[in-house]
Amino acid sequence: MKLIKRSSIIFNGCLFLSLLFFYPMALFAEDAPIHIEANSMTSTEQSSSVVFTGEVDARQADVRIRSDEMTVYYTAQDKDETGKDPEKTASQQVEKLVCLGNVEITKGEWLGTSKKMTYLSKERQVILTGDAKAWQNQNMVSGEKIIYYLDEGRSEVSGEKPAITTDGTAAGEKKPSRVNMTIRQK
Repeated sequence: MKLIKRSSIIFNGCLFLSLLFFYPMALFAEDAPIHIEANSMTSTEQSSSVVFTGEVDARQADVRIRSDEMTVYYTAQDKDETGKDPEKTASQQVEKLVCLGNVEITKGEWLGTSKKMTYLSKERQVILTGDAKAWQNQNMVSGEKIIYYLDEGRSEVSGEKPAITTDGTAAGEKKPSRVNMTIRQK
């Protein structure tokens, strides 16, 4: 029984890694291979996901992501008429990545940090939330949410909106956060 579980985990891991190597364009639109290191990995066919935990370090070309945990969601494998998986192929594609804890992403000279990062493959967006900060060279911007568009090299930054009660007054004493930017001049 243990051998079957171990074989299944190894097979799923190999399937996922082959997915990354055969379809690198799904992740960052680069032809370079993707390399992921972590302390452990768990693959779950039912949720079509792979979870990497412990000092996760993923790299492809000039993109690098580091975090405490990274979950990769990919398209589900098609089943045949009997409900069984047909011969496994690398036809699955990465749909999104979710990173939690001490997130750091770099692309060229752009650096983003946050508590959580979501990468949406189809939209080619990196969404940083929770104490989100981004640097371009020595210039820095911070806010509650930063959306970075990989293809355009463009960022959108927003502060946190205050909660509003049903009677139209602001809930609690918390002030809304604002976007902050520091520009270093020579």
